[in-house]
Amino acid sequence: MATTARTLPAERGRGGRTWYPVVALLLILLGVGIYAYLEELSEGMAVTGLRNLGPQGGATWGLYITFVIYFVGLSFAGISTAALIRLAKIDKLRPIVRMAELLTVICLMLAAMTIVADLGQPLRGIVNLFRYARPQSPFFGTFTLVISGYLFASLVYLYLDGRRDAAVRAAEGAPYRGFLRAWAAGYSDTEPERVRHRRASFWLSIAIVPLLVTAHSTLGFVFGLQVGRPGWYSALQAPAFVMLAGVSGLGMLIILAAIARRSLHLQARLGLPMFRTLGIFMFVSLLVYLYFVGVELLTNLYTGSVRERDVLRELLGGDYAWLYWSAIAGFVIAAALLVAWLAVQQLRTHIWPLVVAGVLVNLGAMAKRFLIVVPSQTEGQLLPYADGSYAPSWTEYAVIGGLLALGVLLFLGFAKVFPIIPLPEEGDDGKVVT
Repeated sequence: MATTARTLPAERGRGGRTWYPVVALLLILLGVGIYAYLEELSEGMAVTGLRNLGPQGGATWGLYITFVIYFVGLSFAGISTAALIRLAKIDKLRPIVRMAELLTVICLMLAAMTIVADLGQPLRGIVNLFRYARPQSPFFGTFTLVISGYLFASLVYLYLDGRRDAAVRAAEGAPYRGFLRAWAAGYSDTEPERVRHRRASFWLSIAIVPLLVTAHSTLGFVFGLQVGRPGWYSALQAPAFVMLAGVSGLGMLIILAAIARRSLHLQARLGLPMFRTLGIFMFVSLLVYLYFVGVELLTNLYTGSVRERDVLRELLGGDYAWLYWSAIAGFVIAAALLVAWLAVQQLRTHIWPLVVAGVLVNLGAMAKRFLIVVPSQTEGQLLPYADGSYAPSWTEYAVIGGLLALGVLLFLGFAKVFPIIPLPEEGDDGKVVT
């Protein structure tokens, strides 16, 4: 017999055959990351590959800042997709709205932790933020608007969206009833309550969209407004940050939806029309981003300064060429896969081309974030210093690996105690294969 409780992922708190091995592996990775970070706290930033610019011939920003930008980028597509689903009434995407909201919250938490790892002495950094902060600086906006304000708004969004499901699950006697009742906070599943809930979600969606664009543009301005740093100073930095954030975030949503569809047997609710809509959005965003890449490349080739061309030479044919061309190839292959999937009828019955495209754009986004951060510090110096170099140490890799493992654990843990797919309301004919 189909009931609401059985139309969503299997009973909370129970693990399948792969659950415990996956969790055990993630815990090991997290433990290694914690050990590496404790070593960094004990020995200082000398255990990383980071060095000062100029005389030390290194880079002060490296893998940590790369993943700060990557995590914040993923969060953009998550909450913006959730907001647009409500504003534009894109019913095909409603089943992934909670995954999108959760992706945003987790990624912003990971971004904040990555900033703490990059500070070296986090307590001193936090104290100095209040003592010496300059509100007109993009750095100040990154810590306040992007991390604090953006995270708070996303948490409120997730909380409001989950109140009804928490109340329904608590009334059904689901596990963790105390937690569910606290989340519901007295919500009664009546029609007037639903109307108020929809109204509040609608206005919050309107408020959060400009906050999203402002927050991600601010992160782009951290680089784009540094006139003395070749490779960063560009009017396209902010819009390019926003577009690549959309591409990688949509790709990650496709990956998450595909995993949920297969592992939780949600083929009916997470159907092919939903994946088609996500694929179209990602394809359009990817084309716009590739246009930005081409415009910036041509501009620097024809009119860039000598130092700009020094950085560009390293990207196109120097030490960073393998990473640059791998990223471009990943984007192009992803676009080709999306075109083939949309054009060929036989492919549209499978979602694997979309998943592969999602993986490729996320790997490409990581590479492009690294190429934004590092080469401009090691190449094209305006001062009379020799070119530098940077290679992440095992400490940096371990810390980032631990943070990625933590993010997956948080997502899996949430899915075990709360419906990862919104419960259908009365009149919703969407059913789930269980």
